[in-house]
Amino acid sequence: MEKENRPETGDSMTGSQTTALAELNRIVLAGNRNAGKSSLMNNLFQRDVAIASDTPGTTTDPVTRKIELGKLGICALTDTAGLDDLGKLGEQRVSKSRERMSSADLILFVSPSDKAVTSAEQDLMHWLEEKKLPWLGVLTFADRKADPEKAEFFPADRRMALNCNEAGSSLPLIRKMESLSHRIEKEITPLEGLVKEQDLVLLVTPIDLAAPAGRLIMPQVETIRDLLDRDCAALIVKERELYHFYRNLGIKPSLVITDSQAFHKVAADIPEDQPLTSFSLLFARKKGNPAQFIESLNALKDFPEQGRVLVMESCAHHRQAEDLGTVKIPRLFRQMVSSRAEFSHSRTMPDDPSRWDMIIHCGGCMTTQNVMKGRLELFREAGVPVLNYGLFLAWANGLLPRALEPFPELKEIFEGL
Repeated sequence: MEKENRPETGDSMTGSQTTALAELNRIVLAGNRNAGKSSLMNNLFQRDVAIASDTPGTTTDPVTRKIELGKLGICALTDTAGLDDLGKLGEQRVSKSRERMSSADLILFVSPSDKAVTSAEQDLMHWLEEKKLPWLGVLTFADRKADPEKAEFFPADRRMALNCNEAGSSLPLIRKMESLSHRIEKEITPLEGLVKEQDLVLLVTPIDLAAPAGRLIMPQVETIRDLLDRDCAALIVKERELYHFYRNLGIKPSLVITDSQAFHKVAADIPEDQPLTSFSLLFARKKGNPAQFIESLNALKDFPEQGRVLVMESCAHHRQAEDLGTVKIPRLFRQMVSSRAEFSHSRTMPDDPSRWDMIIHCGGCMTTQNVMKGRLELFREAGVPVLNYGLFLAWANGLLPRALEPFPELKEIFEGL
């Protein structure tokens, strides 16, 4: 059963359920058209959140909703287009579905129990095993006579059978998913291993044209929450007030964290022995592979005169006149590295990363660790050096290795370049 095409969205949530999608366990429903994915989604939610239809191929873009699943906590549950979709448009839908599966914490491989195994299902099984992705097989329409071949398609320890039209039939599936929770790799928090209980941390958060009206950006919000969860104190100031408040604190902060764009001014306003880093570097460690970023600094030494740089972002924020990715970073790069460097910008993965001499990626606060790691691995395989915003700005402002001092293992990598 398939559902009508609707945009990706989240359910109305209150309290802790307003957690950003990027911070949730991601569960993806995958399978052929009319495999029963929408009916399974409705059963998991115990209400109709997806409109079912016998017409194949009505699902196009992935649809994501938030759901609380016992010990797994609040999860992002994504339904995808059928993997047996046809035509050029169908190929694009299948590609988008596999993109979602590649970054999933758990994949529910949905297959109708009463139908023979298809070539698309065999391809998916081989792909999952090749990629070593976590998955469970879900046989739907368990009230019908099972196909003998299908009954043996999924290994016994990864197989669940249920009738989605029977209320509560997905509860054993939820318990099975809970039993796999220890295999799901959790993202570290922004300050994991950097602070201890009762530490004071000073956050310097510029409020300029690029700042969202009436709120803080996601890395700042997550860092504040992490400090509270760790029983620390947070003092939040703008860069213009830093000098005054720092000298009137009466206690030395354990750490100062600032926005990458204000790094130079902040460093000048505090003592040289004050530990200092940036939100971008915290998220380079949280989301991706900071060692890969640091090693890529070598590529700046002999960058081609007319080298090509791709600036990548993970969110669709509204660009301001002095936008960081499209204006400030290209301007700094041309001043510091190559005046004739060619820049392009993208919010999606390039088909051929090897076309670029360097990639500079945003901090990734609006994407998951799995997505970022997948991107970095593709860049590594293509032999393309990759930096993130924060590390490039720290290098351009001459703040390395100081910005890496809170991370001794990363500072050691930098000093060995």
